[in-house]
Amino acid sequence: MANIKSQIKRNRQNLRRHERNKSVRSEIKSRTKNALAAAESGAENVQDLARHAVKRLDSAASKGVIHKNAAARRKSRLMRRIAKASSGS
Repeated sequence: MANIKSQIKRNRQNLRRHERNKSVRSEIKSRTKNALAAAESGAENVQDLARHAVKRLDSAASKGVIHKNAAARRKSRLMRRIAKASSGS
């Protein structure tokens, strides 16, 4: 346990940030999964779901939750998988 006042505050800040980052990462995964599922089932709103997933990835990258190159990689993979699923059906 930290004895130093600044470290105690830092621990509190880290806990709050950890919870916030965890929820953002969870939302990214959910939106990505929803977009892929819609593409595979041939739903009408695939482009809308993909746009929301990409928006959340960009937002997370700009806030520092994930690295900007990781966001770019995930977006690229998502769009490739959506294109493949859309062309396949």
